[in-house]
Amino acid sequence: MSHEHDMPMSPPYNNQSMPMPMSPPYNNQSMMTMDDMSMHMAFYWGKDVIVLFAGWPGSGRLGMYILALLTVFVLAAAAEILSVGLRLKPRGLGPLTGALIQAAVYGFRMGLAYLVMLSVMSFNIGVFVAAVAGHAVGFFVVKYRQLTAVARAVDF
Repeated sequence: MSHEHDMPMSPPYNNQSMPMPMSPPYNNQSMMTMDDMSMHMAFYWGKDVIVLFAGWPGSGRLGMYILALLTVFVLAAAAEILSVGLRLKPRGLGPLTGALIQAAVYGFRMGLAYLVMLSVMSFNIGVFVAAVAGHAVGFFVVKYRQLTAVARAVDF
């Protein structure tokens, strides 16, 4: 009985060398170019950036860049504010309904957090600073509200 097969083994195990795939060309600014789209591979400063969607905020448009920074800031702050969760259960809701509402809020918060993460992956310093500042402001709002509630409870 022969154990030889008609199909060649993959990859070929013979003395011939296989051509290795070429790596993408990189320039001195650590930028990878693919067709009409370019993606930075290191932090850079500038208003020419793509945040979340192709063509947004657009190149050379300072107003749209500032809008993109504000959007990332608000997304990060909202993710932090929603991280507290729902502490109060409205009356008349059963455990299933309450759990579904909390799960929906959690899913929404995670969606915001992933959008912030994808924004930061643009490697733009302005977007990074906006994300960190948004998280810090959101954390401040949460802690301020908690400390104010504790102070009111102690005063009574």
